[in-house]
Amino acid sequence: VQLQASGGGLVQAGGSLRLSCAASGSIFSINDMGWYRQAPGKQRELVALITSGGSLNYPDSVKGRFTISRDNAKNAVYLQMNSLKPEDTAVYYCNAGAATSRWSSYRNYWGQGTLVTVSS
Repeated sequence: VQLQASGGGLVQAGGSLRLSCAASGSIFSINDMGWYRQAPGKQRELVALITSGGSLNYPDSVKGRFTISRDNAKNAVYLQMNSLKPEDTAVYYCNAGAATSRWSSYRNYWGQGTLVTVSS
């Protein structure tokens, strides 16, 4: 299973970006999908999570500004980021829990990361 993320870039504070991530390969089922980020010198942190049932989870730092969505037919997850702040600058990684067959357990897969830079 491979995850390909795209959509990062440079944006001014207050601007918006939309990240996309598509899963490909031998996929039987995907449960949770999410976005994480890692700023220089900091640990990777959860940005947004969406379950297979559509439940959402955001940390307070992005709540009201970021929106996660998924397209199950495309095995894709998206992150709409509005009102961006310089502290949102980080490498953003998509994540998915996927099973490759009905007999296999779910494993965690990561995308390659896409850089988001927010200038003040």
